[in-house]
Amino acid sequence: MNAAATGTPDPGLILRTPRGREFRFDPGALCLELLLTSDPGGLPWHYETLGEPADLERWAGESRLPDGLRLVVGAAELDRARELRGALWRMTMSRARGEDLAPGDLDVVNSAAARPPLVAAMSPGGGRTWAPGATGTALLSTVARDAVDLFTGPYAHRIRACEAHNCALHFVDTSRPGRRRWCAMGRCGNRNKVRAHRARLTDPATPEE
Repeated sequence: MNAAATGTPDPGLILRTPRGREFRFDPGALCLELLLTSDPGGLPWHYETLGEPADLERWAGESRLPDGLRLVVGAAELDRARELRGALWRMTMSRARGEDLAPGDLDVVNSAAARPPLVAAMSPGGGRTWAPGATGTALLSTVARDAVDLFTGPYAHRIRACEAHNCALHFVDTSRPGRRRWCAMGRCGNRNKVRAHRARLTDPATPEE
């Protein structure tokens, strides 16, 4: 499954299943977007998109970070990106289950967050851009700081896993009612509606979702 830039103002990334089916998924936070570069979370297939430094640079351009980031990533920074991603995966799954966060994972996030982050700047035309010299280390600091904000902020209790039995995507529910259940209505949400409709046809007493 690969993430691609959406090319639209709608939030989220376009994901593709191994069969090539596309759907939009917005995990709700930059740090959770990093999880979409691999599958340590138990999906029915395995994938890894951070094979070389250029892949992390590409992910940054496809993420919810503003456009215009000119990033240079080294091999050691790519290794640290995978380490941070692993810690974030475990933290996300633990929080979704209501479990305590592992101290070792917190150390990884805090260590990355302690480095200088990406620096925003203004262009001569008054637009938003990035200060030169952006590195993979600064990118990871920005991601880690986003994680600190998420896991300590008002939506920390809304970090959830998609309720579909065969989906391991996680998200933070930032909706006003706080009742989001699915990774995306265009994928698991619609499939659940179809199953519920078929069940009602078989048994009219089946309650609606």
